[in-house]
Amino acid sequence: MPLTNPWLAEPAPTRRLPRDRLAERIRNLLSSQNMCVLATVGPDGPLATPVRYYPLDFAVMFTAAPRSPKLRNIARDPRVSVGIFAPLVGLASSRGAQLFGEARVLPPDHPDREPYWAAFRWENEHAERGRSLAEPPRDTLVVIDADRIVYTEHWLRREGFAARQFWRRCEHESEGGERTGFHPDGDD
Repeated sequence: MPLTNPWLAEPAPTRRLPRDRLAERIRNLLSSQNMCVLATVGPDGPLATPVRYYPLDFAVMFTAAPRSPKLRNIARDPRVSVGIFAPLVGLASSRGAQLFGEARVLPPDHPDREPYWAAFRWENEHAERGRSLAEPPRDTLVVIDADRIVYTEHWLRREGFAARQFWRRCEHESEGGERTGFHPDGDD
């Protein structure tokens, strides 16, 4: 029987993608999607919540009601995981990322909010709700700067690279700076 994608057959490649190419692929995925699943932990266990997000480099951000279950969980434990994936039509199209980091809740008066808010496309939600676009909302903004990312793309196998790649923020990089760090020993 002929195979549509013979490069998906075993053995699977193990080669790592160069860090600049990995960073570019991650940025492309984050910028080309707008829904994620946010995983938090609450008193009754895990909570996975679908959330519309906006990216800024290796950060994802969204607004949330201050008393929502996800924000109560983040207040208790800010460590989170975020799953983002492209639509799947077969193994060859499998493409997604798991982001790990700490969620920061930025109320309207927080000094770190402005650079993130400038990239947040609030107009979409405002228009959907019939609200005026004359003034931006003063919603609570949640920002997750990824400390590490597990990126999966089976199309990479076609070029001889492992389908699963690992990205870590380098120690010398700070939040808000360019994060193109790749930690070659990642096996998360």
